[in-house]
Amino acid sequence: MEAKKHIESGTLELYIAGALSEKENEQVYKLIMEHPEILKEVREIEKSISSLTAHVAPKESKNSFKDILIKMLQEKERTTKVIPLNTSKNNWLTYAGWAATLIIGSTLLLSINKNNNLQAELDTINQAKDQFEIQLEKSNTYLAQNESLLKVIRDKDIVTVPLQGQKVLPEAYAKVYWNKNTKNIYLDVQGLPDPPKGKVYQVWSLKLDPLSPTSLGTIDNFTASKNKVFTISNPNESQAFGITLEPAGGSISPNLEQLYTLGAV
Repeated sequence: MEAKKHIESGTLELYIAGALSEKENEQVYKLIMEHPEILKEVREIEKSISSLTAHVAPKESKNSFKDILIKMLQEKERTTKVIPLNTSKNNWLTYAGWAATLIIGSTLLLSINKNNNLQAELDTINQAKDQFEIQLEKSNTYLAQNESLLKVIRDKDIVTVPLQGQKVLPEAYAKVYWNKNTKNIYLDVQGLPDPPKGKVYQVWSLKLDPLSPTSLGTIDNFTASKNKVFTISNPNESQAFGITLEPAGGSISPNLEQLYTLGAV
């Protein structure tokens, strides 16, 4: 009698659906262990739910679980019109199966939605992590370049040549670090403004008597540079250095009206 009472109560269906509390689950599990007929009934209910789900949702991988539930509801509405409601065991199993399946489906949908939200948050975190790593790599590269530059300009053989602002822009300034052994200069032009569009700064090596300028090239990536220090080859016996503003591409001879900085060795 006790087993029959539990079988007819609907508790077994809720147990299969996972809708009971932990304590209730333990109670049902204990009954299953004590009553073989309850174990048999649980297996029958599971078989009914599997058949019902397979009937309503054919094995089509493109169907989402939401689509399956909609089909199940539509099927339930159709079957209730032709099957009279009674208290027979088969009908009870059918409706209990619907209830159990819908509870399982709702639980799965909530779980899927939660997992999707967590995945979106994880994707956002990963994107931020990737951006941080890119910025960190750039910073490390910039730091390494600066450390290398400091080592160069602190070399005991370096000749430092300050370049003073001229008439066109008195507040301008620059500095040349000249290593005669390597025949390179390291030109710091932090004290110059960005050149106007269509113009570039051009660097000159000068001999003073007579005045003879030799172009050391143009600074084409002036604006893009962060530290505004440029390495330039200088095989000349320079007596002075100057910087002028010239048309893009540079000039054969310096435009002295656009002489920004000048300094003697």
